[in-house]
Amino acid sequence: MKLPAPDDLRVTTGTLPPLLICDLTQSYSPVAGGGVGTYLREKRDYILNHTPHRLLQIVPGPEDKVVADGRHIWAEVGADPVRGSPNYRFILRTKIVRELLARYRPDIVESLCPWVLPWTAIHHRRAFPETTLVAGYSTDFPNAHVHRVMLPKVGPALAGALRWLSYGYAEITYREFDWVYTLSEDIREILAGRKITRSSVLPLGVDTSAFAPERRDPSYRAALGLTGEGPLLIYAGRIDNEKRADRLVDMFRRLPADLGAGLLMIGDGKLAERLKAESAGLNIAFTGFEGDRARLARALASADIYVSAMADETFGISIVEAQASGLPVVGVASGAMVDRVPAGLGLLGPVDDVDQMAANVLAVWQGDHSGMGRAARQHVLDRFSWTRTFDLLLSDIYPQALAHTAERLAGKRLWGARERLATAAAG
Repeated sequence: MKLPAPDDLRVTTGTLPPLLICDLTQSYSPVAGGGVGTYLREKRDYILNHTPHRLLQIVPGPEDKVVADGRHIWAEVGADPVRGSPNYRFILRTKIVRELLARYRPDIVESLCPWVLPWTAIHHRRAFPETTLVAGYSTDFPNAHVHRVMLPKVGPALAGALRWLSYGYAEITYREFDWVYTLSEDIREILAGRKITRSSVLPLGVDTSAFAPERRDPSYRAALGLTGEGPLLIYAGRIDNEKRADRLVDMFRRLPADLGAGLLMIGDGKLAERLKAESAGLNIAFTGFEGDRARLARALASADIYVSAMADETFGISIVEAQASGLPVVGVASGAMVDRVPAGLGLLGPVDDVDQMAANVLAVWQGDHSGMGRAARQHVLDRFSWTRTFDLLLSDIYPQALAHTAERLAGKRLWGARERLATAAAG
């Protein structure tokens, strides 16, 4: 593809020349859900239904497989399961990824995870300099994946040192990209402090027609086998340590027995079986991963309060889907949850304080929880949609990335010309 001049690139999606766009990620599972999986699905639908572009999506899978369907190419690279999270796989065979990129030669490669594959994209761009690289910094991994995980294992000093090294890795890696987007302004500021300044904020979205209070089913609670007339609490996401899913069970134990509350845990993960065993006899239902979006929407709308103990949300798609379904949120005052749950839409407490979380559940239920739910729904309607997300991606972020590519190539040509002149003068 011949790149337009930089001044021509701040244009609407309709005037960008047809592109081949590639999504590249480790963070995909066909059965475990997650924000990246939702993003890939919604982006595919948007690209195919609203643009002339083609889309190549490269993800881990049980074996190598490429399926081309019109303007959409789905490529799986065979990878082993992740220990402790068997629904996820981790690509180490980067040669296969490089071969796919060289075969299809995408105009834009969008990297959606921090480990291994960003450097696969960087090495591909070194072989094909006209390739534009965009990175989605969707998780502040030095803090969420390194510091918080290592802190109880090695103590604050070593955990802090590992976080510092991880931010150094992030700086070296993401400064190679033509553009980076984060999901919140505070994470963008963290990257700016590491000299990663070609960046934007990309709010994600929710399908507000699918996730809506009208999906409520009065018989749903009984169908789960849950008793009581009190609040039905719900959580949807991975049931693992990163999401702090065990805190929700601990919180539930602290609720008064006469409240008549129930808790629905939707998802799978390495803590699921242990928590099922530990919560035997409690009014808690574990239904596993729900891949059907209509059934997930029914579950959310049929509950009363969404609960989450996750301290490192970088956007919180599950929270926004719950709000779109008309639910107030009880969570923790950390990460993106602070932005997702402003005053009047729920209550947030300290991280890992399950007593305060239980008190907040009581306060929301005994207060105007219906009014909070209506306000949460309106909050989402006013701010979040997938159309807005991908309009911004294609009309602002991609053009800025393409403009930087053009500038980078122009600078490279100028440098080459100067080198040739200097060589000629020396001769």
